[in-house]
Amino acid sequence: MTFDTLGLPEPLVHAVADAGYAVPTAVQTAAIPPALAGTDLMVAAATGSGKTASFILPALNRVLAARADTGKRRDKGTVYGPRILVLTPTRELAMQIAKAAAMYGRHVPGLRIATVVGGVPYPAQLKALRGPLDILISTPGRLLDHLQTGKAVLENVEMLVLDEADRMLDMGFIDDITTIADHVPSARQTVMYSATFLGNVARLAQNLLREPQRVEVASHTDTHANIEQRLHWADNFAHKNALLDHILTQREVEQALVFTSTQIDADRLADRLAQLGHAVASLHGGMPQGRRNRVLQGLRSRQLRILVATDVAARGIDVPTISHVVNYGLPMKPEDYVHRIGRTGRAGRDGLAVTLAERMDAGMIRRIQQFTTQSIPIATIGGLEPKSPQPKVFANAPVGRGRPESNRSDAHRPGERRAPFGERRPPFGERSAPREFAPRAPSRGNPFDRALPVRDERAAPARRPGPAAFKGRGKPQRPRVGGFPR
Repeated sequence: MTFDTLGLPEPLVHAVADAGYAVPTAVQTAAIPPALAGTDLMVAAATGSGKTASFILPALNRVLAARADTGKRRDKGTVYGPRILVLTPTRELAMQIAKAAAMYGRHVPGLRIATVVGGVPYPAQLKALRGPLDILISTPGRLLDHLQTGKAVLENVEMLVLDEADRMLDMGFIDDITTIADHVPSARQTVMYSATFLGNVARLAQNLLREPQRVEVASHTDTHANIEQRLHWADNFAHKNALLDHILTQREVEQALVFTSTQIDADRLADRLAQLGHAVASLHGGMPQGRRNRVLQGLRSRQLRILVATDVAARGIDVPTISHVVNYGLPMKPEDYVHRIGRTGRAGRDGLAVTLAERMDAGMIRRIQQFTTQSIPIATIGGLEPKSPQPKVFANAPVGRGRPESNRSDAHRPGERRAPFGERRPPFGERSAPREFAPRAPSRGNPFDRALPVRDERAAPARRPGPAAFKGRGKPQRPRVGGFPR
């Protein structure tokens, strides 16, 4: 199948050919025809599968249809808002979608695209929202800010796209998405992309979509044929750094993406690698947008050989020259592991995904292998072999935090008869009495150790002594506790 047979208009087919694509991917073949027909879609596709074009091309088709329909022409100077609204979890992904929309819409006359993301000054975004728009790509938080101030108008949105909906929900955007959807016409077309449609994602799809058609092209259990995965066990933090240094100095490393768990770890690791002479930079959500753009531009222009990033910042990075992905810090969720390794092996290339794990990471390694239903092959480096025994982690092993039976204090010993469950502890009334302890002698210095008199609540309240009671005694002294007056 080619793009001509998908039902796309000639300007879009021409633009796709100019971009160098001749045959659509599986997700494009399955999602573009029903999207052109106006059907709501629930699409489950992996990263790097060409999903951006699968919703941008139908969106551009709506823009072309509006251009051809003279009855829907917009009056100049009137704010109508966008026809297409795309919500993404991160700024980098929004920029990537905007770039793809400009590339595929190069033959659409007068195409107007705007991005509304955090970290960018408000005046530029307000200027873009003030004029007519065709496609608006935004993160939920910043768009909600403009919506609450009345600067964003969503009354004429014809198509709503939620890209990486599972990630947006993980970042806490569910209320923002619901509020934005309430301001979009109910007669819209809604297209949702997510790695999985379970839990909150399924409930959100049920609320926003109308009789959706499900498109499942790739699953998290699919094997990545062009991505080799390795697992290196490290004894400690210093051993893990030694493994990382050895991997990054290999000649076959064209460009490497190193993942950390926190923003602080990303900055510290980037500083350490820079001191070793690497062309490296960090990327995380705490950086200004201008600096993030310069870092990504340096990665694409190959001025940077190593990028140290967090999960949020790495969403949307599409650089085919990334040959290695290193999990220096393990992800918080097993789903993020699949997104991480998907940053390499793009555009038909081969990639290598290396995970550096310590013994305390065995639980997450087990959960990752259960989520992908695949075992990560264990590898060693000559001269850097782990000295401690490697944890036994299997993909089909149950996930639990309990200690091994042999390490428990109440473990059954060989030759010892184990009591039934009901006989392990006697009933409460038959338990032995607690041990009797002699009362501690009160201390003269601490007033809290002195016995307090028991006062009858029915008796009249005791009267405080008057000044005559202290006559001849001098000024009464306040008790002291720990050297300080009470």
